[in-house]
Amino acid sequence: MNEQADLILMELEDHMHKTIEVLIRDFAQVRTSRANPALLDRIHIDYYGVESPLKQISSIAAVEGNQLYIKPYDKSTLRAVEHAIHASDLGLNPINDGVGIRLILPQLTEQRRKELVKEVEKMGEHARVAIRNVRRDGNDHMKKLGLAEDDEKGYIQDVQELTDKYVKKVDEEVKIKSDELLKV
Repeated sequence: MNEQADLILMELEDHMHKTIEVLIRDFAQVRTSRANPALLDRIHIDYYGVESPLKQISSIAAVEGNQLYIKPYDKSTLRAVEHAIHASDLGLNPINDGVGIRLILPQLTEQRRKELVKEVEKMGEHARVAIRNVRRDGNDHMKKLGLAEDDEKGYIQDVQELTDKYVKKVDEEVKIKSDELLKV
């Protein structure tokens, strides 16, 4: 066994695993009819001159199946939070009650569900491409090691098996999210 080749395989697996983690984090931000605080992860507020993530300056809770409640730690930021939600691409109407902001997620229409499934599939394809790029880089590194031909073929086969394993994980995550979106 070649230590350098084994190290390359471990690095490739780490990169592929991180690709799956990013995909899952991105999927959490795709809106379903269930309230999920991760939906607001992309929202940032100007907090005393610093762009701060909403989740750092407030508590966000799913109070009912289709509602989120945002309670800023500093009440003076309520207007800024409300404005940021309006300006986002979420398409939600914030309801300011003077203490916090309530977001009611409307039921998704059949057409919107299908659009979101296409978006999820596109994200999955980007993840597959990223995994294939890691495979290509790994194969290049293996070829540069100057291994014996049989060893090189064996390691390149290991890289392909790793790639197949992670592409399958992407497919599973896409199916889970798609099923979640299509469930009424």
